[in-house]
Amino acid sequence: MNDTVSGGNPMQAHETLDYSQSDDLSLARGFSAGEPAAVRVITQRHNQRLFRAAWSILRDRTEAEDVVQSSFMKAFSAAAEFEGRSSLSTWLTKIAINQALARKRSLHRQRARLDEKSVVILEEYRDKLMRGSTTSLLPDGSLAQQQIRHVLGSAVACLSDDFRTVFILRHIEGMSVEEVANSLEILPATAKSRDFRAKRMLKRRLAPELKSALTGSFPFAGADCAAMTNRVLQSICNARAGA
Repeated sequence: MNDTVSGGNPMQAHETLDYSQSDDLSLARGFSAGEPAAVRVITQRHNQRLFRAAWSILRDRTEAEDVVQSSFMKAFSAAAEFEGRSSLSTWLTKIAINQALARKRSLHRQRARLDEKSVVILEEYRDKLMRGSTTSLLPDGSLAQQQIRHVLGSAVACLSDDFRTVFILRHIEGMSVEEVANSLEILPATAKSRDFRAKRMLKRRLAPELKSALTGSFPFAGADCAAMTNRVLQSICNARAGA
């Protein structure tokens, strides 16, 4: 395993534990200690879920990526207190959701201040919802699949915040009703109700065959995932150096 982060990684260390086989508590302890192997396993395993959760709230790729990084740093500072009462995945998702909600409130305050000065804010999303992370040549049929995903993504984006987040966590991330409720700090019955209503609203917009396009939606992998892992490693290194 190569311990070098792109651009030079001062966190070089002799990695002996196979964290890919570790339980949540061991992973959290390694993460808290800033072990590069543990950081890699955690970020690579949870990057996409945290990104999707953040995007479901912010609907902006750049803001969502910033939230993912800040969520990992918040988790790093609190990992020593992780007791395994919920899964590490649920714990991280809850942090990302809270970070995204805080970012959303901050953005609303900023926009309100600008509105008071009669400044017109015009925003265009830099990345379309269903654009992939790589620029490789498209195989036969993939263009049509992207078009289907775009239609699906547009429909999901039109859901209200509460319904959209529950839908993405349930059907794209595959979380259980209980995990969604825990992450959002709502009752399981509320999560189940929002999921049902979200599906009912989407059903009015989409043909049943579009359901198969869900699995590959909202990608955050490949180069994006690797870059996020490197940034988190570097931030942890800087945090430890300044401690």
